[in-house]
Amino acid sequence: MTKEPRKDIKKKSYLTPGEVAELLMISPIRVRQLALKGELKSVTTPGGHRRFAYQEIERFVRERKLQLPWMADDKLRVLIVDDDRQFTGYLSALFARFERWVVTEVSNDGFDAGMKVMAFAPNVVLLDLMMPGLDGFEVCRIIKQNPLSCDIRVIAMTGHASAEHKHRIVEAGAEVCLAKPIDTELLLQTLELADAVTDDMP
Repeated sequence: MTKEPRKDIKKKSYLTPGEVAELLMISPIRVRQLALKGELKSVTTPGGHRRFAYQEIERFVRERKLQLPWMADDKLRVLIVDDDRQFTGYLSALFARFERWVVTEVSNDGFDAGMKVMAFAPNVVLLDLMMPGLDGFEVCRIIKQNPLSCDIRVIAMTGHASAEHKHRIVEAGAEVCLAKPIDTELLLQTLELADAVTDDMP
């Protein structure tokens, strides 16, 4: 059985050849060969040691189409549910900056959201309250009443953040209700991403 790489490795910005070997499940000698051929780009420290950027390892894995489950499994899976396509585009672009940490899917109505909750299996649903047809309150109830999805975190979002709406959605099972326009820093903190993505922030 193949040993999973240590989780602390995947939190580093730069990796040693041995750590790269562990991530790619190959030998350190093979890592050196790939570096010498230019297939894996590296930098050299003032002390003369070779180091590899984590993003370079991700590029290598994507281009070689390597099947390494930890690349996807460790990412936070976020389903964005909102009928405002401009807003979902904004959130998608925001999370794209942190593709090392997050993978997203978008749903523009409550009915579609129900299907994507099952197909995408998100860790978190960012849920707009006011949508035509099936609104956010009902979507939240459906998620929380289903034994297969009840553990998914639901974070509500609304441009009508009244006390009544906040109370209703929390009663339905949401963790919190964030007001629109979204405070990006607060959203990242709520998703527990603020510390994880510090190195990736411009």
